[in-house]
Amino acid sequence: MNDSATPWDRLTPRQRLLGGLVLALTNFMVVLDLTVANVSVPHIAGNLGISADQGTWVITSYAVAEAISVPLTGWLAQRFGAVRLYIGGMVGFGLFSVLCGLSMTLGMIVFSRIGQGLCGGPLMPMSQMLLTRVYPPEQRGRAMGLWTMTILLGPALGPILGGYISDNWSWHWIFFINAPVAVVCLIGAYALLRPVDTPTKKNPIDLVGLALLVFWIGCLQIMLDIGRDHDWFGDPMIVMLAVFAAIGFCAFLIWELTEEHPIVNLRVFRHRGFSLGLIAFCLCFGAYFASIVAIPQWLQLSMGYTASSAGLITAFTAMSAILVAPFAARLMGKVDMRLMVSVGIALVGVMSVARAGWTSSADFWSLALPQFIQGFGMPFFMIPMTTLMLSAVDPDEIASAAGLQNFVRTLAVAVSTSLVLTAWGDAQRVSRNEISGALHPDDALSQLSQIGMTADQSRAFIANLVDQQTMVVALNYTFLIAAAALVVSFATVWLLPKPSHIVGPGAGGH
Repeated sequence: MNDSATPWDRLTPRQRLLGGLVLALTNFMVVLDLTVANVSVPHIAGNLGISADQGTWVITSYAVAEAISVPLTGWLAQRFGAVRLYIGGMVGFGLFSVLCGLSMTLGMIVFSRIGQGLCGGPLMPMSQMLLTRVYPPEQRGRAMGLWTMTILLGPALGPILGGYISDNWSWHWIFFINAPVAVVCLIGAYALLRPVDTPTKKNPIDLVGLALLVFWIGCLQIMLDIGRDHDWFGDPMIVMLAVFAAIGFCAFLIWELTEEHPIVNLRVFRHRGFSLGLIAFCLCFGAYFASIVAIPQWLQLSMGYTASSAGLITAFTAMSAILVAPFAARLMGKVDMRLMVSVGIALVGVMSVARAGWTSSADFWSLALPQFIQGFGMPFFMIPMTTLMLSAVDPDEIASAAGLQNFVRTLAVAVSTSLVLTAWGDAQRVSRNEISGALHPDDALSQLSQIGMTADQSRAFIANLVDQQTMVVALNYTFLIAAAALVVSFATVWLLPKPSHIVGPGAGGH
């Protein structure tokens, strides 16, 4: 079809509104699936008769498949068209979600999760890209504000929803609920979005590049997912995976940079604004995601919170972000976007330092308030940061740049999760040794015996108290590391050139 310079003119205002809601709902569903199964692994493992370690492949298989498919988005969109790719991905995502729910063996559910990740991966950058074809430039800020909220809200609500469904219904339903959402999005996309499809170009398939991509990403993602349970580089298998990932990555870089029709357009990294922006983006988003990983675990393991209450505290960030996203969107084009991003990063950084002062006696609102304040900064970071990066590339490279941006964000989440859990565990061991060395157990046992505790009860009480304190000390340490990463991110933003041209705060070619 002939690609118009203004594809949004083909839609009425009502169609634009409905189309934007469909795209936001799509992204929310895919992002939700990143975390919805995490808390359900014990239920799945018990039901299928497998070990907890085997059950983690339910998470790993999806993460690996999604990480592989996301950077292919630009090439797939060129070959099949953005809307056709979106519809095909939605059909596959819905079907594989049903197969996940019907799975009765580990092999079947891992196969289905791989299919779910491969089909769902392109939906994130495609929903972002299509927003710029649905909305004219002056309206994209608000649309992208809604899209950004799905990025923030999905990971926070995933554990709450997954835990509630697994506890009260069955783990099968965490996958079945995707089916009706996929049907609604599919019908909406077919009815509304076909007029804004992109033209196709039959480039040859870069099979070598595709094979290398699958190889190095698969090795890296598996290493990140299982490394903590295998003592990282103390395990020969992890060392082997790291070596294979490094060799595969180097070979992939060399091949893609010399191939005439690469499967992933790495040449976009020649743009300083895109490359530096991606570094700043990853550092800030990784530091933000660290809190999503660590806080719910600490609240449940040490503070006695339920999964729902712990998830509610993390979700406060998304609640406040929803309030300020429209305001942030209106400032686009009126204020230097580097200043907006810096304000957002600074607010997240200050709250990270504030959380480093948490104690085991903190009440609900002492924990929720920093999360709520942090949410005011996230839209000022997410919306203009995307625009800064995509404004740095040529117009015909925007789809490829969007795919790479979403891929690196996915990778940043995986790396951040592994690093924060490893750092938290290591810090717990160090602080436990320090606290245990400073204790005077004989005095403590004597005082506890005076209030009626037996010797065994006293020792158990002291052990629990030490564990509680070591967890919060270690958590404070991880927040300080996150704050340091945010300082680097803040400084990197001001190395970005001021954009010479502005694209909509989404990813799309037009």
